[in-house]
Amino acid sequence: MNKLLTLALAASLWAGAAFAQDLAPLNSDSEPDRMDWSELEAKFGAFPAIPAGTKAGGVSKTLTNEYWRSLGEGYKAFADKVGVESAYQAAQSEGDQLGQLTIAEGMVTQGYKVLLLSPQTDANLQPIMEQAKAAGVPVVNVNDAVIPQAEHYVGNVQRDNGVRVAKWFIDNRPEGGKVAIVEGQAGVYAAVQRTDGFKKTIEESGKFQVVASVPGNWDRQMSYDAATNILQQHPDLVGFYANNDGMALGIVEAVKAAGLLEKVAVFGTDGISDAYASIKAGELTGTVDSFPVLTGEVGMEVALRLVAGQDLPRVVATPQALITKDNLADFQGDGVDLRAVLMKAAGK
Repeated sequence: MNKLLTLALAASLWAGAAFAQDLAPLNSDSEPDRMDWSELEAKFGAFPAIPAGTKAGGVSKTLTNEYWRSLGEGYKAFADKVGVESAYQAAQSEGDQLGQLTIAEGMVTQGYKVLLLSPQTDANLQPIMEQAKAAGVPVVNVNDAVIPQAEHYVGNVQRDNGVRVAKWFIDNRPEGGKVAIVEGQAGVYAAVQRTDGFKKTIEESGKFQVVASVPGNWDRQMSYDAATNILQQHPDLVGFYANNDGMALGIVEAVKAAGLLEKVAVFGTDGISDAYASIKAGELTGTVDSFPVLTGEVGMEVALRLVAGQDLPRVVATPQALITKDNLADFQGDGVDLRAVLMKAAGK
C-alpha cells in the first residue's frame, strides 16, 4: 500500500510540475495573499447564487477524532443553510493515506463541483490536485496538513497555537522550569508549526528548558505512555504542551497517575468538548480552541463562493483562542453566541 501511494505521489508530482511552477508552495501561516474570515461579506458581498445541482464534497482525516466530526458539522450546517447538497467522508484511520486519496478521487469522478480537503499529511492528497484542476473542480485545503499546490486554504495560524500556550507559561509560571512537548504526526505542517511556535517562544524567555519533544502521533494512549516516561525522567516538570486535545487528555491521565495534577500544567489544541469538560473539572489546564464548527462553516462558504466565480485570496484565516478556566464561560454555555463573540474579538 505504501508503495502504491509512493508511486501515485511521484506520478502526480511529475504531471503537475507545470502547475506547480505557476504557484509558490503554500505556507498557510505566512502566505501574504490572505484575509480574515470576518471580512468575507464586507469584501465580497452577500453570499452569491450557486448553480443548481452543485454538490460539495468534504474529505477528512478520520471521524474518530471529535475535531474532524465537528468540522463536518460546520460543512453541513452552511451547505444546508444555502440549499447545497454536501457529503462528508473520511479515511478509516489517521494512517490510511491511500484510503483518503481514494475517497477524494471518487468525489471528482462522481461529479462533485468543489472539494474541501483536510489531508493526513502534506503529500498524500497531492495526486488529486491535477485531477481536480483538469475537471474544473476548485479545491479548498481546510486546516492541519498543507498541500503545497493548494490554491485555496481555510484555517488558523498553526504556529500561533504553540505561541499562545508558551505565553501562558511565561505569564503564569514566571519562575520558569522544565517543560515537554508531545507532537502530532511527524512531518505534518500543523504539528511542525505548533511545536516550533511553542518551543521558540518559551525558550526565548530564557527561563524555561524544553527537556523533551516526542511524537504522540495524535494518539491518546501513545501520549499517555510518552508522558509517563517523561515524568519518570523529570519529576520536577512544570508543564506539557500537546499538539492536539486527544493527546493532551492522555497526558492528563499520566499526570494524575503520577500524583502531579496540582503541579504540572497541561495544554492541548483544538477545543473539543472533552477538553472543555476536563478544564471545568480542574484537570486539563487549557486548550487553544480553533472552533472547528465555525471553521467548517467558513470553509464551505469559501468553497461555494469559488464555485460562484469569486476571486478570493489564497488563505482565509479562521479564529482561535486560548481557553482556560478563567475565560471558558465566554466561549461556551447557555446564551453564548460564539460567532458574535468571535466577530467582536476580530473588531467587527
